[in-house]
Amino acid sequence: MGSVEDALAALEEPDQECLRAVVATARGARPDAIDGVSYGMPALVLAGKPLLAVAATAGHLSLYPFSSGVIDAVAPRLEGFSRSKGTIRFTADHPLPEDLVREIVRLRSLEIAGS
Repeated sequence: MGSVEDALAALEEPDQECLRAVVATARGARPDAIDGVSYGMPALVLAGKPLLAVAATAGHLSLYPFSSGVIDAVAPRLEGFSRSKGTIRFTADHPLPEDLVREIVRLRSLEIAGS
């Protein structure tokens, strides 16, 4: 797999643009993160550890912060979004707010720095 951008380019609109916005927000919050792959998904990597990944399925888009603790920490802000222990699901019609993505990146960055 190539870059995160290469993986996103293969998606149909409006999913492509929605996930590009998530990745751009994450890159803006952590410009030192680099492209990588984690669990077969395009991911941003920080200090050799996955910061977050994004994916598209037939029914939804997903953000994977690789941390149930991060998801638990932002859970009060996830009303209206489906989630599991490791995934936050959303759609292009109901995208994740930029400030929420920045908070997820901040919290995951702190975890990575502490490990």
